[in-house]
Amino acid sequence: MTHDFISLAIIALVAAAAPVIARLIPRRPVPETVLLLIGGAVLGPSLLNVIWLDESVLLLSDFGCAMLFLLAGYEINPKTITGREGKRGLATWAVTLALAFGAVHVFTGVSARGLDGLAVTIALTTTAIGALMPILKERGLMETRIGESILAYGTWGELGPVLAMALLLSTRATWATVVILVAFVLIAVLVARFGHQASSSNGLLARVLFEGRQTTSQTFVRVTMLLLIVLVAISSLFDLDIVLGAFAAGFILRYVIPEGDEMLEHKLDAIGYGFLIPLFFVISGAKIDLTAVAEQPGLLVLFIVMLVLIRAVPIFVSMARDKDPEVKELGARNHATVAIYCTTALPLIVAVTSVAVTAGAMDASTASVFVSAGALTVLVMPLLASLTYRVAEAHPIERIRDHWGGAASHEDDAEVDPEHREDDGR
Repeated sequence: MTHDFISLAIIALVAAAAPVIARLIPRRPVPETVLLLIGGAVLGPSLLNVIWLDESVLLLSDFGCAMLFLLAGYEINPKTITGREGKRGLATWAVTLALAFGAVHVFTGVSARGLDGLAVTIALTTTAIGALMPILKERGLMETRIGESILAYGTWGELGPVLAMALLLSTRATWATVVILVAFVLIAVLVARFGHQASSSNGLLARVLFEGRQTTSQTFVRVTMLLLIVLVAISSLFDLDIVLGAFAAGFILRYVIPEGDEMLEHKLDAIGYGFLIPLFFVISGAKIDLTAVAEQPGLLVLFIVMLVLIRAVPIFVSMARDKDPEVKELGARNHATVAIYCTTALPLIVAVTSVAVTAGAMDASTASVFVSAGALTVLVMPLLASLTYRVAEAHPIERIRDHWGGAASHEDDAEVDPEHREDDGR
C-alpha cells in the first residue's frame, strides 16, 4: 500500500507539472498530454522505475480512461454522427478498415487474421477524439465548421474501433458476441429512456437531481458517476472493453440532457481533467518500454506512415469529393487540417494492444512501440494541423494574387499617367 501512495504522489506531481511546463514553452506547441506520457515513460519501470504499476494504480488508470471516454461521448451531438457528414465519416472509416487489413497483411510480419494482426488493423483506423477534445477547446475550434468536420469523421474513428474490438478481438463465437452487444445496447437504451423521462418530468427524482446540485449532496455528479461505473461494470461482466461502457455512458448523459448543463459540465471537467484523466496518461506512459522502442525504430516509423496513409488520406479525399457547399468552401488546406487532426491516435491503441498482450498474441515490447507511435501522433498531428490551419486562415495564394494584381495595376497607371500629362501639355 505504501508503494501505491508513493507512485500516486509521483504521478500527481507529473500531472501538476505538465501544464506549467507546457505554458513555459513559447507558443505552446507541445500538448499537455504528450508531457504526461513522457513523464510517465521516463519515471516508469523501463527507465527510472519510481512509478510502480500495481493493481490499485492500474485501476485508477482504467477509471481515468473511462472518464475520458465518458466526456468524449457527452461532447458528441448524435446529429453529428447521423447527419450527412457523419454518414460520410462512417463510410470513410469502413474504407480505412479495409485498407488497414490489406496493409497489415502485406507490410507487417503479423498475421492479418490473427489476434495480433487484428489489433494492429484496428489501431490503424483510430482517432483519439477524447484526447483531441481538450486540444480543440484550447484552440477555439469546437464551435467552428472545421470542428464539426473533425467530430463527424473523428467520432467514427473512435466508435468504429470500439465496436470492432468487441466483435473482432473477442475470444467468443461471433454470434455470442453479437448477442451480448445487442443486450448491452438494449440496456443502454432503457437507461437512457428512463433517465430522459425522469429529468424532463417534474417528479421527485428530477427535483432531487437538480435541486441537490449546489449542496453537499452533489446529486447529479453522484448519479453520473453511478451511470459510468455501472456501464463499465456491465462491459467488464460481458467481457467487453470498458471503453464501450464509458462511451455509452457519455451518449446516455447527452440524451438525458440534450441541451447540456454547464454546471454539471464544469464539475465533470474538474473531476476528469483535474484528476483522473492525467493519471491515465501518465500511467499509459509508464507502460511504455523505451528500450524496446529504441530497438525497433523502423516499426515505429512504419506505423506512423501507415496511419497517415490509411487514416488521413481517405478523409482528405472524402472531403475533397464532398459536394456540400459548406465543405467545399473550407478548401483543400482546411480539408488537410481535418484529416491530420483525425490521425491523432492513442487511447484506443493502448486498449487494443493491451487485449492482444493479455491474450498472449502480442509481445509487450511490440505493444510499447505501437503505443509510443500513438503518443507521437498526439504531439505531431495537432502541431501539423495547427500549421495547415494557420496557412489556410492566412490565404497565402489569394494574398500573392492580390499583391501581383495590385502591382500590375500600379504599372498600368504608371504607363497611362505620362500620356495624360502629355495630353494636358497639348
